[in-house]
Amino acid sequence: MSNSPVVTMSYGDVVGVFEEDLSVFRGIPYAAPPVGDLRWQSARPHEGWAGIRSAENYGPSALQPFVPGGSPILGEHGSPPFDEDCLSLNIWTPSADDKRRSVLVWIHGGGLLIGSGSIPYYAGDTFAKNGDLVVVTINYRLGALGFLSGMGDRENLWLDDQAVALRWIVDNIAAFGGDPNAITLIGQSGGALSIGGLVQHPTSRGLFHRAILQSSPLGIEFQTPSEAFERTRKLATLLGHDDVEALRNEPGERLVEGSLGVLIDNAAFGNWPLAFLPVIDEDSFPVHPLQALAESDVELLVGWTEDEASFAFALDPQYADTSRSQVLDWLGSEGEEALTIYEAYLSSGRHTPQEVLSGVVSDNLFRRSALDLVEKRAVDAPVYAYEFRLDSPAFDGRLGATHCLDLPFTFNNVDRWSGAGFIQGIEEVVFERIGTSMHKAFISFAVTGDPKHEGFAWPKYTSEQGELLLIDQNIRVGTEVGRPWQSLDGSRPA
Repeated sequence: MSNSPVVTMSYGDVVGVFEEDLSVFRGIPYAAPPVGDLRWQSARPHEGWAGIRSAENYGPSALQPFVPGGSPILGEHGSPPFDEDCLSLNIWTPSADDKRRSVLVWIHGGGLLIGSGSIPYYAGDTFAKNGDLVVVTINYRLGALGFLSGMGDRENLWLDDQAVALRWIVDNIAAFGGDPNAITLIGQSGGALSIGGLVQHPTSRGLFHRAILQSSPLGIEFQTPSEAFERTRKLATLLGHDDVEALRNEPGERLVEGSLGVLIDNAAFGNWPLAFLPVIDEDSFPVHPLQALAESDVELLVGWTEDEASFAFALDPQYADTSRSQVLDWLGSEGEEALTIYEAYLSSGRHTPQEVLSGVVSDNLFRRSALDLVEKRAVDAPVYAYEFRLDSPAFDGRLGATHCLDLPFTFNNVDRWSGAGFIQGIEEVVFERIGTSMHKAFISFAVTGDPKHEGFAWPKYTSEQGELLLIDQNIRVGTEVGRPWQSLDGSRPA
């Protein structure tokens, strides 16, 4: 133990491990275990411990569906052990000293149903070593245990978890060499959406100062508590109950099984299905995150991939033979404009009905709302934006620049992504060139609020210029982001 890093906090002492010039602390609990009487209750601060607690190993990930090997596109996105007692975090620091380094907090995505801050993909060592940052990754409740409406003392328990984790970081990160007044949140997909919740949550707003949002599905229509409670009823029915109260006695594993049934129940044609959704709720999530982010004073860097929705549709057998008439029927809510929308997307480079469908969903959920956000913020605050366009050669090129494909470049750790099918065929020199620049840019933003670094320019986005970073085989500044919906006299697909 004398050869291991030890940190003293008000909660108790922790002993971690030295790994490649970093001090690493894993599995530190930031809240009381949400089990027993605390199941479906908002997160409580941890009471602490006596003596020295080992922080050598990751804590369990949140309960979630698991298939060995994961998806053909991304591979495993969360691995055993899983447990309801999952509220822990992990820290990578160059040294547990008094240097007060900038802090980067990673919030994972995963459709609000899967994922973990303990995935090797998301290890914080590259950012800590290359940027002299203190990096934190967190676990939070997922699926029925984090999102189920009407079962606890409030809605959005997943967000309460994250808010308590952020409060813990602010209170304790100085002991790990970090500056509690220089915290940047970075999240992808559901993790980026979470930032739009944290910026307005009553106990977390004001605790962070910068944010990087990657592929945030800000186009989602959130639910009211009464609408969300219908999914609670559906889960109870699928598990054979007439009364939702019977869910309280269900083992966690059964709740996971039922959640998959709720997911399937919401898998209508053209939907990117989600089992559960965040709830617009006065106590924790009062407004849509797009509005909250636009009105906040948090410095923002916002990005998306060109073909986000191919992740959901390109390899799904039920969409293999998608027809023009199916897509037109799906677009029928636009009435006579359905054909105009369809043709606009064909003209923008989509070649098949399935690609048109994927393009519309990509814009509806991700790109359009991201552009709305950066344009609103650019009026009176610096904001930076990027579009990731590097196509994956895997699966005969059907994915394009799909959802999550920018992540190996973000972390600059492609060696850990060997189980992810979507990186296959991308040349190593491309990873080196693009990954190095993106990674350094994110480090620079976390430290200074500006992503530029030596030999690399990234201008602020302005409504007049519309300049953002375009990332494919190379990186360049450009303005030519196709917006098929704007060919419809300003109207946009629903």
